[in-house]
Formats: sequence, structure tokens, C-alpha cells
Amino acid sequence: MAEPASLRDRLGRPPGVLRLSLTARCNLACPYCCPDSQEPPELLSLTERLQLVAAAVDLGFGTLRLTGGEPLLNRDLEALIGGLQALRDPSSRPRGPLQDIALTTNGALLGAERARALKAAGLDRITISLDGTDGESVARMAGLLAGPSAGEALLAKVLAAVEHARAAGFDPAAGQLKLNAVIARGRNDDQLLPLAALARRLGVELRLIEFMDVGNRNGWNLEQVVPAAEMLQRIGAVWPLQPVGRASAATANRWRYRDGGLEAASGGGQLAVVASISAPFCGDCNRLRITADGVAYTCLFASSGFDLKPWLRPGGRPGADRAGLDAALRGLWRERQDRYSEERGPEAGSAEPSTPAAAHAEMAYLGG
Repeated sequence: MAEPASLRDRLGRPPGVLRLSLTARCNLACPYCCPDSQEPPELLSLTERLQLVAAAVDLGFGTLRLTGGEPLLNRDLEALIGGLQALRDPSSRPRGPLQDIALTTNGALLGAERARALKAAGLDRITISLDGTDGESVARMAGLLAGPSAGEALLAKVLAAVEHARAAGFDPAAGQLKLNAVIARGRNDDQLLPLAALARRLGVELRLIEFMDVGNRNGWNLEQVVPAAEMLQRIGAVWPLQPVGRASAATANRWRYRDGGLEAASGGGQLAVVASISAPFCGDCNRLRITADGVAYTCLFASSGFDLKPWLRPGGRPGADRAGLDAALRGLWRERQDRYSEERGPEAGSAEPSTPAAAHAEMAYLGG
């Protein structure tokens, strides 16, 4: 029997968003993410991922975000999305249906045919990452050793991907197509205004993300963090902003351009900031992350996870132990008490955590 609607973690937070990584590999080498060159062993199969998402939906996870690494590298992506459509039927889901399937991608592999295939399979939303607007900045933020020329080529692919997604039916005005940008001081903070101008021209919402201390390889330090308030001040000085607010359990605080944006009707009138360093939002976090090899993490900043493969492969054989899987996920959520971003120091974003933390799992492995 499905868990009643009262399922909560130890801080009273209900389940909401399942972030499922399909690969730890990437075709880029962004320095804030530092992807692995090889997959972890024992990747989940398509069938196992379908079983896992079904169990999560029955416990109250109504939103699924497919991540990586780069999820477009996964050859079963469209089959996975198509196979999940059965979970949208509310009559068969006592805790509610799967309401939303989203994808985060760097866009380099998102051609017109792939965008149409994803839409046809049942994908609802796409977020495309872009951290600069010229060849030099794009190359630097994507880890392209070939330099500005390679950056220009990647930029052209990403801009084309935005148009391919739009043409396939992903509507920016409905929040179905957005841009992500991680901003790090001294690396690409000079791109704040150009990125805002580009998003306004393209008619898509831009989501600015503070550089986070996830993993152990990205060289994070507090001096590289551009606080959300500063980003908003710099952009608002050119294009005045008015607050929209942060929806319950959302990661982003949203703003609206007072002039409507150049393409307001298409979504370009919106700006969002994700401030996990300077303004943590742990209090209503409803996300569970599952890696490509089936390990569940209850926080982006966690140092260890919980392996779900014993219930997906009971006795070492494929075939989910559904009762055991349900119980494992339910117990994991009930014991969850993570709020690392709020605890990292007495002042949000402090360089000195109040409690020493173990090494974090890497972002590309966790799926961001």
C-alpha cells in the first residue's frame, strides 16, 4: 500500500522532486562541475530506472528532473521518457501522478531531430546551460582547451539548440525552456550583463546560479562567489527589476524586468537567481538525488549515499523487490535531516563551516 500523504522527513519536509542522473560523463569539462571521464560501475538499466521512478512517484515525488553529466549521452533517454508516461495516470497513482518531466543539458548535442524526439516522447521542460556569450568565456567555462575558436563553435551549437527546442514546442512563456548560468567571480562575472541581454533577446528566462562548494575538485572558495544580491544589483542598474518571489520548495527566486524584457511574451521578461550560498533555502527542500548507478543522496552537499541496487537486483538478479524498494525509500526520506547550506557557518556563505564536513560527492556524479 502506498505511503499516506503525511510522509515527511525529520524537518517536516515532504518529498517533491526526484533528480535522476543518467550518466556521470559529459562532453564538456566545466571547471565548476569537473565531470568524470568514465562511468561508475554497475549503471542502472532502463528497466531499473523505470521501476525506481515508479516507486518514487508512489511516495509523492511528482516532478522528475533528468540530469548527468550530460543526459543526452544516454542512448535510452527517449525510451525512458516514453516509458514514464504511464505514471501520469492519476487513477493508478494513489499519491498523485508524475506531473512534470524536465531535462538539464549543455545543449551541444541538442539538434532539431533530438529536440523533436524528446518532445514526442513526453518531455515537458528543457533547461540549457550557457555560462558566457563569446568564444573566450564559453571556452573557459566549458573547459575547452582549444580556446576561443572552440568556444565560438560551442556557443553557436547552444544558441541553435535553444531554437531547436523552441521549434519542437518547448514554450519559454510557459516555463518550458530556460537558460542556466553558473557565475564565478574572476571567471565569468563579466558575462552577467551580456548573458542577461542575450536571454532578453532570445525571449527565455535566465537562471543565475551562485558558484557552489559541491565536490572536491572544483577549487571552490568564498571569494569566487558572486552573491545573488550583487548579481541582481548589477543587472537591475541597467534593466530595473521587480520581485516575483520564490515558490514553495523552488530553488530559484524570480524577478521581472520592469520594461517587460525585449521578448516578454516569450519568457524574456523573467530573471531568476539560485542563491544556495548567500541565501540558503534548505527549509523547504524537497529533492532526492539518485546517481546513474542507483545511489540515493538526500542533499547536494552530502558525502555519502544509500545504494538502492539491492532492491532493484534482489539476489543479484534483475527484478525489483518493490516492497523492499518502497520501504527503503520511505525510510531514507523519514530519516533525512540535511540542511548543509544553512549549517555551513554562522553567517550564510561563511568560509569556515561551524561543523567540519566530510568530503562531498562530486557534482557530475550526483547530477547537480
